[in-house]
Amino acid sequence: MDSKKEAIKALAREAALMPQEEMVEVGKKHQQLTIGIPRETSFQERRVALVPDAVGLLVSHGHEVLIETNAGENASFTDKEYSEVGARIVYDTKEIFEANIVFKVAPPSLEEVKMMPGKQCLFSALQITLQPVESLQMMMSKKITAVAWDYIQDDSGIYPIVRAMGEIAGNTAVLIAGEYLSNASGGLGLMFGGISGVKPIEVVILGAGTVGEFATRASLGLGASVKLFDNSIYKLRRIQYDLGHRLWTSTLQPNLLGKALESADVVIGALRAPYGRTPCVVTDAMVSKMKSGAVIVDISIDQGGCFETSRMSNHDDPVYREHDVIHYCVPNVASRVSRTASYALSNVFAPILVKMGDRGGITGVIKNDTGMRSGVYIYNGTLTNDIIGEAFGLPYKDLNLLIRAL
Repeated sequence: MDSKKEAIKALAREAALMPQEEMVEVGKKHQQLTIGIPRETSFQERRVALVPDAVGLLVSHGHEVLIETNAGENASFTDKEYSEVGARIVYDTKEIFEANIVFKVAPPSLEEVKMMPGKQCLFSALQITLQPVESLQMMMSKKITAVAWDYIQDDSGIYPIVRAMGEIAGNTAVLIAGEYLSNASGGLGLMFGGISGVKPIEVVILGAGTVGEFATRASLGLGASVKLFDNSIYKLRRIQYDLGHRLWTSTLQPNLLGKALESADVVIGALRAPYGRTPCVVTDAMVSKMKSGAVIVDISIDQGGCFETSRMSNHDDPVYREHDVIHYCVPNVASRVSRTASYALSNVFAPILVKMGDRGGITGVIKNDTGMRSGVYIYNGTLTNDIIGEAFGLPYKDLNLLIRAL
């Protein structure tokens, strides 16, 4: 055995003495990016993909950033703020969509895709239930690489942008409920929370994901009494562990839920479905037994809502009454606080773009970053998302196989 080890060592020494190929340092394949940020045209979408600070960072790395005029207006950012950090203000929408990287918040419309010449990279949200098949087919024919920012994962497997928007929605839901409990908005004149000697309001939260977690944190911070429902024992246990104290929790049992709703002052719907419609767990009969003047905030409305009485409203006309219960069912709650939400988006987007420049473009990133790869649904014109393919009857291929072939 020892003789074998000595023989191996001798071979290793001999190999080390053999002439070696010269090792030349390989420089980074840095690529200057041209990034187009259009003004959002989707109904009541007030966020912007990059804030001025993020634009300044990208410009300092040698990239060109084109901002459509007034793109940041609804998030309280002026053209002057963008131009002062090195962005070029563009007055022609078509020029924005001719950039080699187009960054949007909302999914692209068919008209916007038509303006793209092709062989570009598009970042936007992906809403499978609203995505027109014509837009997908046109992006495929134009050899576009499309990335859904809401499906990008970080190193720990978390969806960072979805979590950030969930944190905003959870905190904002509590502020909205407090607003509609007050006399100023026609409510019962209750303060969200409680003070010494006065019974705190009761809050029921449906869903123990990110939205439910931050709605729970905000409610407890204001002094409210909280009851949290979810069918995942793991999620309920995790929230209790993270909060550091015991919390009233339950699975979604109809009898227990119905009794909790009868005494609740505020109910926040924060259930999510991986794909398709959110489960409707609160019936019309349950709502009819709630207190007169109670407030429902259905954050799940963009997936259909978890209350049978929910119907979509908007930021201009946000509430209605059903069984004398106030309903707030506005999708895209993050646009209510668009400046904060835009900063949250930029915190994730800017490092991605810097990495793309350092690695020579989108292909260099997705070859080495599995988290980014999870967000790609069209690669160089080839559909790579099986769910979209099966939903629309389109051919698709595995992205990992396409990447290995490069």
